Amino acid sequence: MRNQKISLLSFCLLLVAFAGQLKSQPTNNSTFKSIQQFDILPGNSAETNQINLQKAIDWAAKSGAALFVDPVEKPYEIAGGIVLKKNVSLIGVHGPVPRGTKHPELKNPVGSVFAIRDQSKPFITVESSTQIKGIQFWYPEQTMDKPDEIIEYPATIQVSKTNKTEGVTLKNLTFYGEYLAMDFNASQKNACELILIEHCHGYPLSGEFIRIDYCYDIPRILHCHVNPAIQRQLGGQYPKQIVDAVVAKKSFTYAINHTDNAQLMDVFTFGAYGGIYLGPATYGQLTNFNLDCVTIGIHKLGDNKRNRNWMIAQGSIIANTGDKIEDIHPILVEGMGHTALSNVEAFSGDNGALTNLHGSWDFMTVRGKEKCTVSIIGCRMRNYASENPLTIENPNAKIQAIGCFDGMDEIFNITINN
Repeated sequence: MRNQKISLLSFCLLLVAFAGQLKSQPTNNSTFKSIQQFDILPGNSAETNQINLQKAIDWAAKSGAALFVDPVEKPYEIAGGIVLKKNVSLIGVHGPVPRGTKHPELKNPVGSVFAIRDQSKPFITVESSTQIKGIQFWYPEQTMDKPDEIIEYPATIQVSKTNKTEGVTLKNLTFYGEYLAMDFNASQKNACELILIEHCHGYPLSGEFIRIDYCYDIPRILHCHVNPAIQRQLGGQYPKQIVDAVVAKKSFTYAINHTDNAQLMDVFTFGAYGGIYLGPATYGQLTNFNLDCVTIGIHKLGDNKRNRNWMIAQGSIIANTGDKIEDIHPILVEGMGHTALSNVEAFSGDNGALTNLHGSWDFMTVRGKEKCTVSIIGCRMRNYASENPLTIENPNAKIQAIGCFDGMDEIFNITINN
């Protein structure tokens, strides 16, 4: 009995000690501080907040601390040119908010929001071992409905151009009015690697949401959503004339160049010229995707026969917009290497959100002169104008389709250049 009492007493003392330990660890301790402690405030000028945020980052870099972006009723006005130095995390309160947040009375988003007031410099440049999470980026001066007044802002988030960047996490981010959201076009001299971009939402008015170049060792783009209804809570969906202007840029929402073993999973775009560009010096996997109202769904290239291979599976492409129907291709393959398509569906139709031609020319076009291989398994091909779902302009391409269905819902099995 005495031993049981001692054990009970010990347990109670342990609980008290544990509660005291929790109490002694406030939100703003030495590893996690509010940006407001550095005088970054909603009432400050954009220039003052920029200077103070850089000072806060400089402080955090020494210990690898996280800076907390306190939720506010009125966003933090801020200028660009910030460098997120090695080891620092910038953390807000939000998951992605795909239709926006809105103050109940004011016409602005609320929460962990930066209102960016800079047309000349990228908002923030990231170095190695950094993280940005749970934040909204708002460009309040960007037009909502006048294509000739679109402001061509620099990238919201940019990879370092002067240092090799290894390990960046961008998660739960929302962009409003951006022109180019995330620019990870590094150089061969200062390449980047291990870039994770996850659960990010926006609608870039250049058509470019994420671009990556010279990224080695597995970049990952996961669960990202690009849609002109991103500001629905704030002021409504981008109108037809803006979406048409974005398509006219002839850019790709996701562009991958000089990249090893890229991973793209659960990605979506709507109202862009191109869905996904897989450059000549790339290989990897793309799965679970939807590319809606595009001219080119996937453009896959290859500059060698050894490893310029892409495995593409479980997706749908609605290719229906462009200057003329002969230019509209759900899938376009050029160059060397192998393309493996599995359970990919292409269909089309009318959509009032943009100018469209109600269909595509074909399911897939293969161009070039160099030997390449394509396998197509379990794909469904609909709403194309050509007599054949495959347009083969490369005499050296080897193609096999098995268990597919053409535009007449007929079984489509074919071998070309066996």
